Amino acid sequence: MLAHTPSYVALHRSGELAERAVRALGLLSAPCRVCPRVCSVDRLADERGLCRIGRHAYVASYFPHFGEEDCLRGWNGSGTIFFSGCNLRCVFCQNFEVSWQVQGREAPPERLAAMMLELQEIGCHNINWVTPEHVVPQILEALPLAIEGGMRLPIVYNTSAYDSSDSLALMDGVVDIYMPDLKLAGSEHTRRYLGKREYFEVASHNVLEMQRQVGDLALDERGLARRGLIVRHLVMPGLLDETEAVLRFVAEELGPGTYVNLMGQYYPAGKTERYAEIHRRPHARELVRAYEIADELGLRRLDRRSRRQTVGIA
Repeated sequence: MLAHTPSYVALHRSGELAERAVRALGLLSAPCRVCPRVCSVDRLADERGLCRIGRHAYVASYFPHFGEEDCLRGWNGSGTIFFSGCNLRCVFCQNFEVSWQVQGREAPPERLAAMMLELQEIGCHNINWVTPEHVVPQILEALPLAIEGGMRLPIVYNTSAYDSSDSLALMDGVVDIYMPDLKLAGSEHTRRYLGKREYFEVASHNVLEMQRQVGDLALDERGLARRGLIVRHLVMPGLLDETEAVLRFVAEELGPGTYVNLMGQYYPAGKTERYAEIHRRPHARELVRAYEIADELGLRRLDRRSRRQTVGIA
């Protein structure tokens, strides 16, 4: 018996969720307003913009994920659905085939709902939507079908934070746990490595809205996440100034009660061979310094347990 009933169930029973799905689908028409790019395509007619996804979502894979944060993976795994396509062009993308090359299969609403229910049935602790920024309408179209089928798990919105304000407004009361990956802060670096000069301006505004919706992270008596915000940041080689800027924003604007996962698993991928300065793994001393910055700012780190494995020190 689940002790927690997510708020999206009440939204569904009131009819609000169905109304939001209709409004969300309207964002797909030309110009598409699902993400901040506002591509001049009609995705309702299956036209495709930069994300290369048309009327229906594409899913690369779905499975119980044991590589997520402890409070998400628990002992049965996080029910992860990896969406294909992306609205950013990170040159270091570690899921290049999925995000850039759109490997995966089309998932109409009935199929997407069935995936969520299957992950619940096998015991996953949550439903974890990975790279959902460009498929919010498709998700909201499928969610009522999943709820009618009995879905009651917390929902994790696992995002690059390059979302539109329209999409985030539609997710208010739907998402239980927001998990944005704040990548870089400086406009020249975001232009060079992400393909969007204004990335951090958009992302920082969005993360503040995410916090407004769900608050700080709350765990249940078993240590599982039930509601709140987790900020991720991937430490990149030679870019400690960027790490400090991101973490300072978290500490000063979101507050030291915010949980942060400093990720040390960066490796050359995607198109980094064209960018020699980031075509290497971070040095151990860079990772140590990143952890020190977070500690100096008083942030609550979720990565402490994995530190020894990541950098080889106590």
